[in-house]
Amino acid sequence: MSPGTGAALRLLAATADAKAVAEIGTGTGVSGIYLLHGMRPDGVLTTVDLEPERQQFAKEAFRAAGFAANRARFIPGRALDVLPRLADGGYDLVFCDGDRTESLDYLAESLRLLRPGGLVCFEGVFADGRTVDSAAQPAEVLRVRELLRAVRESAELLPTLLPVGDGLLCAVRRP
Repeated sequence: MSPGTGAALRLLAATADAKAVAEIGTGTGVSGIYLLHGMRPDGVLTTVDLEPERQQFAKEAFRAAGFAANRARFIPGRALDVLPRLADGGYDLVFCDGDRTESLDYLAESLRLLRPGGLVCFEGVFADGRTVDSAAQPAEVLRVRELLRAVRESAELLPTLLPVGDGLLCAVRRP
């Protein structure tokens, strides 16, 4: 994650006065640290990742960054198996940095998870410039294009594409 993308996430979490954030793709914890810095002091980040080893590394990174253990909830597993168990309308922000081929499914789950006025963000939507390249593209790039179209055409969402990092697609769920 680029510093610009992280700073944008921190700002968005603060703007939303986020108390509950869901993250798809824990990774090494970098995005989670940015999100936690923007969230309310009593906020909790719920982060989902297929690899428990990554989550252990992120736990250590959160602790090293000064966050108490109760500020993050780590759920190992495939996002599309875990997300249906999370509370409808219980989240202020959903950050998606998982498998790009599942991005449309993440969008559907995010709309269910978000409170009205909440934000959904997708990292990496430029796909290293491939989303606008007219050459034949792999399935993951075609799915990102479908995601961009779905968000743009949704009456439920007010979207913007931030040109930070490899592209940060953000959308507010209309009340």
